[in-house]
Amino acid sequence: MTNVLCQALNLQYPLIQAPMAGVSTPEMAAAVTEAGALGSISIGASTPEQAAVMIAKTQSLTRGPFNVNVFCHAPVQRNAEKEQAWIARFRELFARYDAELPAGLQEIYQTFHANQPMLDVIEQAKPAAVSFHFGIPDPQTIQRLKRLGIVTLATATNVNEALAIARSDIDFIIAQGIEAGGHRGHFDPNAFDHQLSTFTLVQAIRQQTSHPVIAAGGIMDGSGIAAMLQLGAAGVQLGTAFVLCPESAANPAYKDALRQAHESATIITAAISGRQARCLRNAFCAFSGEFLAEDIPDYPLTYSLGKALAAAAAAKDEHGFGAQWAGQGAALAREMPAGELIKTLVHEWQG
Repeated sequence: MTNVLCQALNLQYPLIQAPMAGVSTPEMAAAVTEAGALGSISIGASTPEQAAVMIAKTQSLTRGPFNVNVFCHAPVQRNAEKEQAWIARFRELFARYDAELPAGLQEIYQTFHANQPMLDVIEQAKPAAVSFHFGIPDPQTIQRLKRLGIVTLATATNVNEALAIARSDIDFIIAQGIEAGGHRGHFDPNAFDHQLSTFTLVQAIRQQTSHPVIAAGGIMDGSGIAAMLQLGAAGVQLGTAFVLCPESAANPAYKDALRQAHESATIITAAISGRQARCLRNAFCAFSGEFLAEDIPDYPLTYSLGKALAAAAAAKDEHGFGAQWAGQGAALAREMPAGELIKTLVHEWQG
């Protein structure tokens, strides 16, 4: 197929498998790429050493193009009083699961901003594409990647973010609608979120810039792909659609919860990680439903406690405290190999 995304990355189809840290794997990305779309892995939750291994593994499984995703969140602002108050809220839960309450919160993920070791890994590996979530890097970093021939993409949740991406010379804007699973990609988590649907956001961005736009959020089948391309999107990114694939790293409890999802099965919460993210309604969401946004510590500090709680509960066979990210189309998820899913999506879209 001839379109700007396919031409830029030598793809058969203008489809992207979302990076999904903790779910996507080299095996998933390679299978998607081999099927003619753009596979993705995320190294946002990895150390540079882990990232190098993950990228090399993907390169060993496919000679085709794939995307490497990094997190560009703002540096953590520590607040000892706020962090200790947050920990104290979970005292009874940790006791219930016979686990020790964390003494403090940890910055478990490093931002890509000013992260020279991670930039070195990417420059050495030279993947076909690099995408940015939670913001964009400095101009010098963007140009260093582009000089290597790397195609760049970045997530926008509103028009202002999209215009900032276009001005930065990043190649593609990923328009993330409110339907999307996982973390909202907004640059400033404290700013007002207009919560635009994918349908509305794609059109709003295209009204303001001619920069190519990738539609993301709530798209699960060929008819959704067709609708977004009809709106003028240069491509479509799907994430939740791949969670049930055998190549997915989602644990059995996460997959079981997704299989049982219905049309109102998801909710947006910041209590799990410290940033707004859409997930399946579970025990964590029920416990934290009344918490105030201003009481939640910065991402990823909050996530360090969330992960500790999830592990403690899972050890007692309670799996409802995990980060079970999923979009509003969760009920439409299908269980099949990633490459087969691409073929199915293309057949549905093209008829």
